Amino acid sequence: MTTESTPASAAPPSFVKQAMRNMVRKGRQSLFHFGLTALGFIGFIVLVASLGRPSLPQ
Repeated sequence: MTTESTPASAAPPSFVKQAMRNMVRKGRQSLFHFGLTALGFIGFIVLVASLGRPSLPQ
């Protein structure tokens, strides 16, 4: 009975692992960019909602 363990050099790390490692390394810049992206997305959703709201008669 053998236990198979894959060496780290056998397969390249996944994109998720690379992104997480990069995020940890760049810390503050990654959080800043994430915040800008979140605010931009929320702003876009609010804009689309305000442009698309129905006009009800008063």
